[in-house]
Amino acid sequence: MVQCDGDDKMRRVRRMVASAAILTGLSLPSWADGNTDALKAAVGSPARSAAFVARDTARHPLAELQFFQVKPTDTVIEIWPGGGYWTQILIPYLKQHGRYIAALPPSAQAAASFRNNFPDARQTVLGNGQYDIAKAGTADVVLTFRNLHDWMETGETRQVLQGFFAALKPGGLLGIEDHRARADQPQDTHAVSGYVRQDYAIALARDSGFVFMGSSEIDANPRDSTHWPKGVWTLPPVFALGAKDHAVYAAVGEADNFVLLFRKP
Repeated sequence: MVQCDGDDKMRRVRRMVASAAILTGLSLPSWADGNTDALKAAVGSPARSAAFVARDTARHPLAELQFFQVKPTDTVIEIWPGGGYWTQILIPYLKQHGRYIAALPPSAQAAASFRNNFPDARQTVLGNGQYDIAKAGTADVVLTFRNLHDWMETGETRQVLQGFFAALKPGGLLGIEDHRARADQPQDTHAVSGYVRQDYAIALARDSGFVFMGSSEIDANPRDSTHWPKGVWTLPPVFALGAKDHAVYAAVGEADNFVLLFRKP
């Protein structure tokens, strides 16, 4: 049973902790030896889409993948990669010594679109009753960016997280990024606005057997009130209201996002 402590005072204290301090607590220096240059090269590749590069100031790909401790020798499963923002970084980073796997929605259209953009990437399927994304105990890292609310909407969260747990090796890492709901309001269990309370997300992962390792504020945005006419999709990059108040929402920027790291015991 998921429980939320609602400890706003503690939340405010945690948000005052600088990202660098949190990273140090997760032993970033030992991770960084021999990996930082390769990751910087992947993030800085001229082959990346200009539209994706323009979002780096909001998404902080170098800092986030460092926080998730992704090594170039890892087998990494990216969940529902969408247009491929992270894929364009992960594939070249893992190409020589690691392995990249994309877990796609159960849609022939999604599979075809992804194959057109990344023809050499290995694919698997996640969702609609299919949760075995890899042979049990073979993945080093599972990464999901802004998807948790989707599974809450469809009622698949437990099955999805258990699929991640099964795919990971003992000691394997799960990185979760999603839109952060306000801690002083009840969590909508279907997350129709696209926002998820951070404590709720942590509780979900813990209930599936994961150990919580830490959080980072690298994707925090204090301008995001989380109350918008079309939920999180009101904000960039979607701009669900089109031209209406476009400048207002552009000034807010992309949503306030939590970044969480978990480990399989």
